[in-house]
This record gives sequence, C-alpha cells and structure tokens, in this order.
Amino acid sequence: MKANSKSKISRRSLLKSGVAATTAAAAGTLGAPMIWAQSNIVLRQSGTGVSAFNEIAAKAKEDLGITMEMTALDSDSVAQKVATQPKSFDIADIEYWMCKKVWPIGNMQAMDTSKIKNYDKIVGIFKDGKLTPTSTIAQGTAPHTVSFVDGANGKSFSSEETGWMTMIPTIYNADTLGIRPDLINRPINTWAELLNPEFKGKASILDISSIGIMDMAMVCEAMGEIQYGDKGNMTKEEIDKTIGIFTEAKKAGQFRAFWKTFDESVNLMASGEVVIQSMWSPAITAVRSKGIPCVYQPLKEGYRSWGGGLGIAAHLSGKELDAAYEYINWYLSGWVGGFLMRQGYYSAAVETSKEYMSADEWGYWFEGKAAKGDIVNPQGVKMESAGAVRDGGSFYDRMGSVACWNAVMEENQYMVRKWNEFIAS
Repeated sequence: MKANSKSKISRRSLLKSGVAATTAAAAGTLGAPMIWAQSNIVLRQSGTGVSAFNEIAAKAKEDLGITMEMTALDSDSVAQKVATQPKSFDIADIEYWMCKKVWPIGNMQAMDTSKIKNYDKIVGIFKDGKLTPTSTIAQGTAPHTVSFVDGANGKSFSSEETGWMTMIPTIYNADTLGIRPDLINRPINTWAELLNPEFKGKASILDISSIGIMDMAMVCEAMGEIQYGDKGNMTKEEIDKTIGIFTEAKKAGQFRAFWKTFDESVNLMASGEVVIQSMWSPAITAVRSKGIPCVYQPLKEGYRSWGGGLGIAAHLSGKELDAAYEYINWYLSGWVGGFLMRQGYYSAAVETSKEYMSADEWGYWFEGKAAKGDIVNPQGVKMESAGAVRDGGSFYDRMGSVACWNAVMEENQYMVRKWNEFIAS
C-alpha cells in the first residue's frame, strides 16, 4: 500500500503522536495528580500540631500527587525556625502575629493573589479586618494589618489590598477559657475567674508569650485592675502591672502548670488536675472525644482570636513554587476546611467547606444549630450526641464577639523578658 506523498506519515511520528494523545487524555482525566506525581515533588511544611495532620498530607498526595512532609512544633519554635532556618522549610504554616517577627527578615516571599482561585471567597477578616460591613475591628495584631505588602518584593505591610499577600489565610478561631463543668458545678461567665482563689492549684495558662499576654490582659481588664489603651500594644507600665498581677497569683499557688502544646492542655484537663485554663479548640475536641465533659466557655468580655495561613519560603522557585501554589489552592478548596472545622476551626474560604460536610455538621459547627445526630471529630470519633449545641453558638456569634487578636507589640522584647521572669518566678 503506497502512501500519498502529500500526506506521508512515518511509523515513528504516528507512535509519537499516539503517545502524546494518550498522555494528554490521561492528564485531562487525572488532572494535577499525575503531573505532580511524575515530578516527585516534596514540600516541607512547618507548623503547629493543630493543623499538621497526617490525614491532610495523605489527602494532598491522593489528590495532587505532591508529597507533604509535616513538622509540628510549638508556636514560638515555628516562628524561630522560619526566622533562622530559611532552607529548612518550603511552606510556613504560621499565625498572623508571627508575621511581625518573621516577615522583615526576608525568608518568605510575597504571594500573588491572582494565582489564588478562591481569593474572592476569603472572608473580610483577612482583607479589611471586618467580618461584616458594620463590624468593629478588635485590638491586637488583626490579620489584615499584616496580610498585604506593597509589591512582589515588598518589605512593608500595607493597610489595604495590593494583590500581594504575606500568607494565604487558611484557618482561624475565637478562643476562650476551657472549663470542666462537672468539677466546677456553677456558672462561669468572665475571664476574671482564671484568678479566682476558688481554683487555687487547679488553673493553668499557656506559656507562649504573644498569646498568653493577651489572655492575661483579658483577665486583668475583666477584674477591673487595668484599663488598657490597647491590649495589643501595651506600654511598659501596663506590661509591668499585668505581669505583676499574675506573678502574685503564681506565688500564691494559683497555677497547676503552664503548657505550650495542646496535647499538654488536654492531659491537664482530662486528668482533672486543672479545671479552668487557656485552651485551644482542638484540645476541647480531644477532651470531649474521651467522653469527659469540657466546655469552651463563652465569656461576657468576648474572645481572644487568632488567624493562621500558609506562606511560601523565599528560596522556592520553578516547579516547586508552582506546586506550592497548587497545594495552597487545594487547601482552600474545601476538603481541608471541612476536616479542620470538625475540631472547631473556621476556613478562610468558609463556604467551600460546606461541600465537604454533612448538613448536620454544617448546622452544628457553623450555624450554631442543635445537632440532629452524632457529631464526630476529624478522625471520626464521636464527641457530641443529638441535641448538642456548639459552645458560643454560630460563626457570626463567635467571630462577631472578638475583643482582641494575638499580638506582637512595639515593646515586644521588653514583654518577652518580663514574661520569662514570670515563668521563672
């Protein structure tokens, strides 16, 4: 059989075109997983134990073909690592107050928001500071104040959206005191209860200065001892008085212990050694999952809040940088948000999480509705029965009652020195 000279096709070119077509079809069917799996991409993520889950790494591998190596540290250690070991991480899973400490050093690169598929779905807290158009912005290092820089190589924070973010926001929450209602047996409605002598030897506070000082401020203000100009930016005199009040309480035996990780706080509360303390949402979830009563107690003065995000190391480039953006886009697309909302957090693109939660879960965690069936934690362990209502109510009830954000203040070095003296006292 003779081929027409005008349409002559060699066997080699036919095979090549066939392989290309097959590969293209497969890529179109399988999408990113096949591409990244072939590239053998490994990204090292450093963060805290509240979001460094093996399940997230496994799902990223399944969906994207990217291997995530998760390292979980306490908050101060994460910030120190990002600031002093620039080549030891690819993705920084950190809180916004840390930006003031780590961003000026230059170990992270600004992120182009045009590459973020769900940017328009990110809540206003991270853009202009407002949950709703009428919201009042709380004291402290509110995330939006350190969210943007003035360009790809920007070193200064911008007060408005610029298209370049320090981090892409992922999770946040409204924090309060955790209590053991079965061991207290009376209502608790104020931060001042942390220093109530009734709980001598059974109270605890977290040993992370930038967070703990804000809990202290909420307590001192609730007691009527100090009226701060700005709890998130104290004067030296305010720092001295705040630390002084807690040092006096410590010397009187008020505190059973000080903790740095949520595992430590879980053990203190679950054992009954502590009945009232600073807590994080995963710790409350963990205690309840053990069948032990534990309440994240709404307080009349409001919540101390925090927000976290994913930042990219300055050294990333090429396909690793592309993979990092792909991973962060995936992180905001819903599955991770749904997973982490089951321990009480909120997703920055909260609406995308709804698709990965049952109507009952969404009603319980986001809308503040009574559960219609069992509510489980991220690992599928039952933690609530039908009829349970989330402590503090709905998303808007809780995030609408934020009094302050975790903060790094102008007198941070002085504060940290005083904090260390308190812990050592």
